[in-house]
Amino acid sequence: MEWDVVDVKPVAPLALQVQFADGTVGKVRFEQSHLTGVFEALKDPLLFQRAYIDGGAVAWAGSLDLAPDAMYQAIRAKGEWVLS
Repeated sequence: MEWDVVDVKPVAPLALQVQFADGTVGKVRFEQSHLTGVFEALKDPLLFQRAYIDGGAVAWAGSLDLAPDAMYQAIRAKGEWVLS
């Protein structure tokens, strides 16, 4: 699918640059307020830096992942997806 993530790079604390299968590139930013519940583990900078791609989605150890379709729609519309 066009929204499959094909590349992910940490670019700043709590920010990622992603590229999708159709060539779209954008940024994903986490606000501190979003780092609760299952995402609380991402407060650990070492874990956050270990983002990888699993089945077209950005993922981290511990079964954490982000919905690539929602990410794609936000990045196509605004150039970034802010999780707040």
